[in-house]
Amino acid sequence: MDWQTRITLDPNILVGKPIIKGTRLAVEFIIDLLAQGWTTDEILRNYPGITIMDIQACLSYASDALKSEKVYAIPV
Repeated sequence: MDWQTRITLDPNILVGKPIIKGTRLAVEFIIDLLAQGWTTDEILRNYPGITIMDIQACLSYASDALKSEKVYAIPV
């Protein structure tokens, strides 16, 4: 999934959080709904301005963000 075509970052919208293009719905919000147990059908029914591809783009964005995360051990 090429999330770059569906997810955008704009410092003037939600202080630059990644959002679904053309909306004010943050990727984090969609991921949180899924984590709370919402189905994709429930999300689409409650937010008719988005598509299943938008939800998949949110998941793809989150996956890429986690893949690029670095953790460094701090010596004690």
